[in-house]
Amino acid sequence: MFRRSGTATTPTTLTTALVAAAAALVLTASTATSAAAATAPGFLTGTDLPPHPASPWYAGAVTAGLPESAPFCLEGVLPSAGSWHRVFGTEYDTGAVQVSVRSASPSAAARLAGVLERKVAACAADWLRRTPGGTASWQDYGTLPVEEGAHVYGVHTSIPDSEPGVHLYGIGRDGSTVTVVQWGEMGDLSHAPVAGFKKTTTKAVNKLNP
Repeated sequence: MFRRSGTATTPTTLTTALVAAAAALVLTASTATSAAAATAPGFLTGTDLPPHPASPWYAGAVTAGLPESAPFCLEGVLPSAGSWHRVFGTEYDTGAVQVSVRSASPSAAARLAGVLERKVAACAADWLRRTPGGTASWQDYGTLPVEEGAHVYGVHTSIPDSEPGVHLYGIGRDGSTVTVVQWGEMGDLSHAPVAGFKKTTTKAVNKLNP
């Protein structure tokens, strides 16, 4: 039988080595997560969102990359490179998501913000073309004087025999960083907390680290 010279590896030493290796991996992963969080733009907290009348807001972790499901109206336009996101929820149907993107330059960020604004402004018409029998509307709630500017929109969609949905969007920029906040629940534009959401959008832009 072949025997390697040196100290023999026993089950005890092997177990100790595996535990040590696992601990090292956890430490490395934790360090990497902390490093990613340190480089992420500043994000909203649950208390920054328009208050829900019957539930607190629950905030997920700030996570590198795009959310698993793209925000309604913004499918396929948010880049994964340089992106972070945070998902928010309540005990009811109301939810929200914030996505922030660090672009290569302020001019690239301005172009991205323009693309996002045009996509949201066209969302109701695009959705109607894909949804025979549906109804949709949208509203431009205007710009906000924060950093390089922000814009707030609302979109309402409905199909027969289904609950209508309403969404608010805040899109803003600070230097080379763009953020978009999407809030949604069942209802129509008359139910949307526009004034509160404008404050949320202003906070979202002010919290960015450009």
